[in-house]
Amino acid sequence: MTTESLDVLICGGGYVGLSAALAIKTNAPSLAVAVIDAAPPEVWRKDQRASTIAAGAKRLLMTLGVWNAIEPEAQPISEMIVTDSRTSDPVRPVFLTFGGEIEEGEPFAHMVPNLALVAALRDKANELGLPVHQSTAAASLSFSEAAALVETADGRSFSARLVVAADGVKSMLREMAGIKTQHWDYGQSGIVTTVAHERPHHGRAVEHFMPNGPFAILPLTNNRSSLVWTERTDAANALVAEDDFVFEAELERRFGHHLGALRVEGGRRAFPLGLTLARDFVKPRVALAGDAAHGIHPVAGQGLNLGFRDVAALAETIVDAHRLGLDIGSLAVLERYQTWRRFDTVRMGLTSDVLTRMFSNDFTPLRVVRDFGLGLVDRMPAMKRYFINQAAGIPGSDGPRLLRGEAI
Repeated sequence: MTTESLDVLICGGGYVGLSAALAIKTNAPSLAVAVIDAAPPEVWRKDQRASTIAAGAKRLLMTLGVWNAIEPEAQPISEMIVTDSRTSDPVRPVFLTFGGEIEEGEPFAHMVPNLALVAALRDKANELGLPVHQSTAAASLSFSEAAALVETADGRSFSARLVVAADGVKSMLREMAGIKTQHWDYGQSGIVTTVAHERPHHGRAVEHFMPNGPFAILPLTNNRSSLVWTERTDAANALVAEDDFVFEAELERRFGHHLGALRVEGGRRAFPLGLTLARDFVKPRVALAGDAAHGIHPVAGQGLNLGFRDVAALAETIVDAHRLGLDIGSLAVLERYQTWRRFDTVRMGLTSDVLTRMFSNDFTPLRVVRDFGLGLVDRMPAMKRYFINQAAGIPGSDGPRLLRGEAI
């Protein structure tokens, strides 16, 4: 077996793995970087989901030179409203509203189809000659003093000074590296689908908090919206298995009639929801990024953006160490990345956990308290501005440069 020698091997060809590879390669061209992905070729084209891209993540994508390809399909979020009600309530009072701009002309977030995002990243990787090996699943991981050795199920062998595990919340690389996790299962699943509607949404995002979990309506281009519909797992699986008539009737009860007639586009799938936090982000020769390091509830819409924050911090850690002539896979170097990301990740994980537990119930005294709290925040412009800035994900001067739109 011939072993390919690399500086950085990234396991996972999703948005985190690809953007990490691009961020490292564009800022340190002399480093040998490759991506392996367990999925078959072209399977990524079947992903019909959409994701929230915060302003900081958008700046990172602009710096990597891929935002121009994404922008035609990116829908700015101009406003966000929050309600708290039951499905049967005739009126859904709005308790909290957020304006959509962090600065004039810059929305705090865009909605982007996953297909457009990954296609732009793959096109850029091809342009740079950055190899992406499909149907290449890591089968074993071993270490020497100077490198990690990854052998794959299809008979390949890679030696790298650093292996980045970006292979999802059930990461095999994380398990092979012996990194433990903390996990909570919410007993919920998120139904994901896209609907076309008769009337324009004007860029408004809506979060309906309902007894079984949030029902999020997120604007897409061309009079369409992406839905993230949270239900108990048994109910979610039953709904997905129902015929179109029953599914659309239940959807309409939650969506309402404010955007006119609805039509489901594409398929529908249910994804189990939980909280997974890795106890360590790094070990010698290994770093976790994206869902391999943290899987959170979509209630705050920050899962993907946490992954982009990982990318910005990890790329800067690696590039700075390389320029100083340091060993990019050593624990001494990687601790900088871990320190950078641990607090933000734990904070966001706990925030999403509290929001999920607080709003996924129909306990009347708690509803009164939370609705009072939402209304209070709505009357505090400074507090609303703080929340928007946090959601935008743009760091201060001590944060990763890519998230500020600056090259490393």
